[in-house]
Amino acid sequence: MDNPDFLIFTVLFKEIYQKCFGDAMKSPLTETESKLLCNHILDKTGLSVGWKSVKNYSIFINDTASGKRENPSVATMDTLARYVLNAPYTSEIQRKDNESHYPYWFLYKEKFKRPAHANRRLISLNFLYVVLGVILLVALFAAIYKIAIGPKSVNFTDHFTNLNEESMLNNGWFVKGKDPVYWNRRQEKPGDLTLFTLSGDSWPDSSSKPVIKNLLVRPIVSDCFTAEVHLENFIPHEEWQQAGILLMEDTSFTGKSIRLSLAYNDFFGGMKRPKEILIQAITSLGDGFGKPEEIAHKVVFYPDSAGNNGILLQNLQNTSLRIEKYGNKFRFLYSGGTRKNGAFKEIVTQEIDIKPKYVGLFAIKGFTNSSVVPVRFKFFRLTGEECK
Repeated sequence: MDNPDFLIFTVLFKEIYQKCFGDAMKSPLTETESKLLCNHILDKTGLSVGWKSVKNYSIFINDTASGKRENPSVATMDTLARYVLNAPYTSEIQRKDNESHYPYWFLYKEKFKRPAHANRRLISLNFLYVVLGVILLVALFAAIYKIAIGPKSVNFTDHFTNLNEESMLNNGWFVKGKDPVYWNRRQEKPGDLTLFTLSGDSWPDSSSKPVIKNLLVRPIVSDCFTAEVHLENFIPHEEWQQAGILLMEDTSFTGKSIRLSLAYNDFFGGMKRPKEILIQAITSLGDGFGKPEEIAHKVVFYPDSAGNNGILLQNLQNTSLRIEKYGNKFRFLYSGGTRKNGAFKEIVTQEIDIKPKYVGLFAIKGFTNSSVVPVRFKFFRLTGEECK
C-alpha cells in the first residue's frame, strides 16, 4: 500500500472504530474489542474480516514504529468501506459476481482526491495535513460533545420489548457462549428477556474452565456509572442457581470481575445451617489469582421457613439489583418485594481496584447438577455518572 492509500486507510479505520464503539480510538484494540468489531462488520455487510488482522491494524495505526507495515488487501479495505458507507448487505459470492472491482473502497477514496494540476511533490504533504486536521477536528468535536452533554451520552435503558437479534445488536448488546437451544427461548414470555440457569461460572473449578452460556454483554464507556437490573418472580431453589449483574475488564474471564446476584445456597463446608436465598457480591482478581472473594452476603430469607410463612416468597416477586461506581468505590444495593418500585437498600460499599469495560446479564447454576430454571429479566439500565 502506498503512502496516500495508507493515510486514507488510517482515517477509514478510525471512522470504523468511532461508528462501532461511539468514541475515538485512543489505543490498540483488545482481542475482545477486535472480535466485537468484526461481528458488527459481518452483521452489517455480510462480509467477514479476521479479528487478528483488525487487531494488528489497530496496533500499527496507533504506533507506526512498532513493527512492519500492515498491508490489507483491497477486498478487506472494500469491506471496511462498505461498513462505513452503509452499503447494501451482500455475501462473498455476490460480491465476487457483481462487485469484484471493489467499488466502495474507491468510492471512499474519492473524498480525498486533489486537483490534477496540483504540484505532485506537495500532494503527500498536503494530504497528510488534511488527514491530521480531520483527526484533530473529530477529536475536538468529540471532546466538546462529551463535555456539553455529560454522562447522558452513555445512558441506556432496555425494557426487553424487542429481542430480535439485529435490534439487540444495534442497541449495543452481544452474546457470549451462545447456547442456541436456550437462547432461542429468550422470548418465551413476551415483554421479558428469559435466560436460564445453565451450567457454568465466571471462574474455574478444579475440572472446568470459566464459562457463562448466553451471557448478554454490552460495553461500558463511562468511568463512573450505575448499572441496574430488575428480575420478576425468580425463586432459586437448588445449589447454585443464581442470576444478576456481572462487571468485567474483559469477556474472556482472564481479567478482574465483580458479580452481584440473587442466589441459593445450601453448602456450608460441613457445618449445619439452614438453606438460604441471598444477595451475594463476589470479586475475582482474574486468571491466576486464586479463588474469588465474597464481599457481601445478605440473606433474603430461609426457604425452609417459607413453608410456614408463604408471604416470604412475595419478597422475590420483584427483585432489583444495582451497582454504583465512583472512582474505585463500588456501592451495592438491593430492592425486593411486591412493589415494582420498592426502595433500594445498601448492602455494602467497598473500594475495589478494577476498571470494568463490560457489563453482563447472566443466569447460572455453577458446575452443579441443579435443575435448569428460567429467569425473567424485566428491565436494565446503564447510566453514565459524573466522577466525583
